[in-house]
Amino acid sequence: MAGAGAGEGGQPSGRDASLIVAHCMGVDVPASEFLNEVRIQRINAGRYEGQEIAGALAVVRPGERILELGAGLGIVGAVVARNRAPARMVSFEANPVLIPHIENLYRQNGLERTIELRNAVLFSAPERPAAVPFHVHNSFLGSSLQGDPARARETISVPTESFDSLRETLAPEVLIMDIEGGELAFLEHADLSGLRAVVVEFHPKAYGVAGMRRCKNILRAAGFSPLGELSTRLVWVARREG
Repeated sequence: MAGAGAGEGGQPSGRDASLIVAHCMGVDVPASEFLNEVRIQRINAGRYEGQEIAGALAVVRPGERILELGAGLGIVGAVVARNRAPARMVSFEANPVLIPHIENLYRQNGLERTIELRNAVLFSAPERPAAVPFHVHNSFLGSSLQGDPARARETISVPTESFDSLRETLAPEVLIMDIEGGELAFLEHADLSGLRAVVVEFHPKAYGVAGMRRCKNILRAAGFSPLGELSTRLVWVARREG
């Protein structure tokens, strides 16, 4: 996709420097209700999602097609787009509360035409409901499909999309996935052919150690090998052998 237009002084159109509260590897991070002082300090120090960002920058090549599941605050995807210039990037975020903040971050960095943001849940299973319940908590980190409805601030309905259909239109080469425990259900049915590399954060609190082991075995069976210098127990940066 073409890059966003530039305004005066070569800055991306729509950019307001007065809104910027943090910086991460070339990405300006605007103010948001989800950014407290501690989180701002972590972003500025490169510690916010630092392992995912380092892993993605290590495996993504310029001109590739990227699929991101779990945009969060939008910082990881924006850093990848800014530093690796993908040919196309599609990012999914289930939490609708985060969407305006992600869109603002993309807009402030001139990335709104580089990253296509979708407020939906990507389903790999053959039987796909039209929508699924999503539990919104006061902390965006606690919001998920697997959350406790009794403890949620609200439960909303989020539309779903088909991974098989997306594979046909996007043909992703790299998958970046941090979906707060939804990775096991996704990997169990996903056709990973065509992917060259993956960056996956595991959440054993959602499905146990056995579930995390199952995720890793699925990736191994598909031909992916974790890069030891970049991978840990909870985050895998892996490339397909050969």
